Amino acid sequence: MEDRPTITSYGDEKLAARIRELAGDRHPVIAVATVSPKGTTVASAGAPLGADFEIGSISKGITGLLYTDALARGEIGPTSTLGEFLRLDGAPAAGVTLASLSTHRSGLPGLPRSAEPWRRTLALWRHGTNPYGEDLERLLEQARGVKVGRPRARYSNFGFELLGHAIARAAGTSYRDLVRRRVAEPLGLGVFYTPSTPDELLPGAIIGRSGSGRVRQPWTGEAVGPAGGIRASIEDMARLTSALLDGTAPGIGALDPVARLSGPAVRIGAAWITVEVKKRHITWHNGGTGGFRTWLGVDRAAGTGAVVMSATSVSVDRHGFGLLARLTGEEGR
Repeated sequence: MEDRPTITSYGDEKLAARIRELAGDRHPVIAVATVSPKGTTVASAGAPLGADFEIGSISKGITGLLYTDALARGEIGPTSTLGEFLRLDGAPAAGVTLASLSTHRSGLPGLPRSAEPWRRTLALWRHGTNPYGEDLERLLEQARGVKVGRPRARYSNFGFELLGHAIARAAGTSYRDLVRRRVAEPLGLGVFYTPSTPDELLPGAIIGRSGSGRVRQPWTGEAVGPAGGIRASIEDMARLTSALLDGTAPGIGALDPVARLSGPAVRIGAAWITVEVKKRHITWHNGGTGGFRTWLGVDRAAGTGAVVMSATSVSVDRHGFGLLARLTGEEGR
């Protein structure tokens, strides 16, 4: 008889059944949450509910919240630049505005050439190596030598790394502590943190794998935190989603689209992407690291949200959109 993943759930047997469908061979360790006016439900396969996953680029969404919150606090302004907060010694990047970074329109590359992205990618493929281990000083060194191109929509991990650290400096703290003080603690998120080294991982931290099952190093690093370095449990991702829906998350205006990202149908706020799906506006972000894939989306008009996190580098976007669509359809009956 074939072994099935251990299922842990509460609140709704439908979700437990759904995660059995999602898990399969491609996602042996997976966790799901749904939020609606009827309540919050979480389920997991292959790991306890309190285990933490890498949320990847959903971290950019957190940085977007912190950016909008910093604007409301008056710590930064709509024309603030990187050079006001980070030691860039008059380099071209010093003149880049935080606002342009928040919508991926800064003119900065996805990664600077000095970061040797192809070498890092090769090391990841061959050995599962973490490609993002720099400290903040190394990140600033890269920024001092980078060229700034024409402002246009261009997704940039590098830009969001700099944005997050600039916001933290404006608040007089580190990015890691800013996440803790302004997001995790106010929202009651107990497993929601930004490790700089593997030694800082919590005991419940899951190790991710490639689609073929090869172990991947954890993506830890001081520099990468604002762009992809946060880890969280499914329970706390559900709490975050609830806060996005009820408006209690700091910087909630980050979800409001302010610019086009890709054509007229895809718009962006401060990191958060909004698309129209079957006449409903879905606001979302996904994440991908060497060994994880994640997705968080909300239908703000319906008051519904969904989260999918997998400890395998196989996309869960389709599952996330499908889960939210099913949930919203059920709420509308």
